[in-house]
Amino acid sequence: METKTRKSNLIMQPNYKNWMPKGLVVGALAGSLGCLVLFLVFGMSGLIAAGVLKTVLKILFLVLAIVLSLATLWMWLMYRAFSYNGKRQMSRRIIEGVAERVTVPYGGWGLDVGCGSGALTIAVAKRNPNALITGIDRWGKEYASYSKSLCQENAKAEGVSNIRFVKGNALRLDFPDEMFDAVTSNYVYHNIPSRDRQAILLETLRVLKKGGTFAIHDIFSHINYGDMQAFVQKLKDMGYEEVELIPTDDGTFMTPWESTWMMGRGSAILQGKK
Repeated sequence: METKTRKSNLIMQPNYKNWMPKGLVVGALAGSLGCLVLFLVFGMSGLIAAGVLKTVLKILFLVLAIVLSLATLWMWLMYRAFSYNGKRQMSRRIIEGVAERVTVPYGGWGLDVGCGSGALTIAVAKRNPNALITGIDRWGKEYASYSKSLCQENAKAEGVSNIRFVKGNALRLDFPDEMFDAVTSNYVYHNIPSRDRQAILLETLRVLKKGGTFAIHDIFSHINYGDMQAFVQKLKDMGYEEVELIPTDDGTFMTPWESTWMMGRGSAILQGKK
């Protein structure tokens, strides 16, 4: 009986995946090893006679082996930092840190844009048990390991029922104006190809009720979003209240050094009230 209980607990553990897919790490490692082998075969062996071709191939495969080895090291460090089961558990820290800023009134509706594996949606639902939280995602081939069924399985594993997951597009949300009491998102919009990501933010805020709150975490660097301070002022001019851009790359979620080598400089939470 005890053995069956342990197996049941293992089966019901949520699987939020890793923001750095393991397949990418393995693929980069395989590529670096392959280039090293080719460097040895074509560059050091006598299969090709000495000359320009042999020199070019030798340099090419050596450079590729070095580049892919460095890429593998970076990906492995990212994978280790974002692992839910590792020591750093940065993903968990970020998810819980964003979720604690979201309050949905009794009987209200919340929206999580770009829910991925459902981690933030579920975290918000657990903190707001008397509200219905909706998670949307396009679940595209870029993150093939994420899916609607995975989100549903994670919600079941966490024992959360005040939740639903639907397929959607952040660029054109399939919801009427002012439908939700709170909207949130985590590290989504900077991944969407767009020349105007501020417009994506406005589309998200379109479905927020008057008096509703928002907490959107992303890499709000100038290259991704343009002048965010001007955008904050724009929201205030539109009537939004308590609008703030709160840095999270200052030790809140990650240290300045981590945000540098992880390419997360500019990470912040845009929060406020409509």
